[in-house]
Amino acid sequence: METRLERPPGEKGSGANGRAGHSPAAALVLSLLFAGLGQLYNRSYAKGIAFIVIEAAFLVVFADFIQLGLWGIYTLGTIPRLDHSIFLLVYGILSVLLLAIAIGLYALNVRDARRQAIRIREGWERPTWKESVKSGYERTFPYLLTVPGFLMLVFVVIFPLLFAISLAFTNYNLYNSPPKNLVDWVGFDNFVQLATVPLWNRSFVSVFSWTVVWTVVSTSLQIGIGLFFALIVNDKRIKFKKLIRTVLILPWAVPNFVSILIFSALFNDQFGAINRTLAGWFGGSGLPWLTDPLYTKLALIGIQAWLGFPFLFALFTGVLQSISNEWYEAADVDGGTRWQKFRHITLPHVLFATGPLLLIQYTTNFNNFNIIYLFNGGGPAVRGQTAGGTDILISWVYKLTFTNNNYSMAAAISLIIGLVVIAFAFFQFRRSKSFKEERNFQ
Repeated sequence: METRLERPPGEKGSGANGRAGHSPAAALVLSLLFAGLGQLYNRSYAKGIAFIVIEAAFLVVFADFIQLGLWGIYTLGTIPRLDHSIFLLVYGILSVLLLAIAIGLYALNVRDARRQAIRIREGWERPTWKESVKSGYERTFPYLLTVPGFLMLVFVVIFPLLFAISLAFTNYNLYNSPPKNLVDWVGFDNFVQLATVPLWNRSFVSVFSWTVVWTVVSTSLQIGIGLFFALIVNDKRIKFKKLIRTVLILPWAVPNFVSILIFSALFNDQFGAINRTLAGWFGGSGLPWLTDPLYTKLALIGIQAWLGFPFLFALFTGVLQSISNEWYEAADVDGGTRWQKFRHITLPHVLFATGPLLLIQYTTNFNNFNIIYLFNGGGPAVRGQTAGGTDILISWVYKLTFTNNNYSMAAAISLIIGLVVIAFAFFQFRRSKSFKEERNFQ
């Protein structure tokens, strides 16, 4: 099977005028020996000098740092109080990222030298300096715009992510904290402890189960309430729709953390308005909203439904108004009931238009740290566990990090959280009709 070589704009040539003695293999070997030598062999002097300067500058500036970083990420230090394991881990990750970028540029240099040598042998006529600059600018302009953002992405997003993943495979905790002590690589020991050690296993199973229940129940409840009110307000028989919509949107207008702190005071066991009202109606001292895990969970689910339904109400209202009345009129002609019209017309349209956003609601509540932390700090405490009675995974990670200083276990749990969220989102988006429709248009 023959491969046809595409020539960039402005390039022309004929195999009859090619340089038979020009060797792509020689250009390849020279570019492997040192970046830019292959381009000099091809007589692309400006490009060759640029590659040479870049590699020389990289070696002068980063050679010692990369050597220290690779040694550090492999050993994490050898002398306590002198070597700081976490600093060495950071240097090592940065060194790996720098090496990856350098290898990418080196591969680009080798590929460019070889392809140019092939074109020269086939009779490529070198364009003028002006044509070269214009052609190079047109081809590289998109990369000039995206490279700064890509580099920022690497060092602002990918680097912290790699650092957190690395900590999950160490023993970095209060008792192995540098510079007094060194941190060691322990492989999958943290994950094994989560599965086998009773203290960690009970905590993990309890917190993970509650996280799933919290995510499914609270999100489904706020979706149901939002859709219910949207359907009512969208009914033609309802008057004062603008006023009703304004009232239902009000909870969304108040910052979440303010609402959560207010609810925390309202549900207080001792002086909360809810317990005082219950005591006035039924006697007694009210319910243990903040001291009994069951009541605290019920309160949290109710608060989250209150905080989340206004956004979904506004979302569903817009979707319902976009559904054509002709569908409902046709259903009336066929004798369709209200339930049949809702099931076969309203609900499919709503889910198709809002499916991805509803999935985001589930993944957001899975890591909804604010309400758990601000309402009761994940409490109350549970005997025999390292997590509180209402802690979800992300709030448990916070406690392990800032209260127990068990950074490695917190990183291991964070890695599990990430994998769960990625798997759920990927699976659901692949099954979403909105995603399939978008993919079909590509």
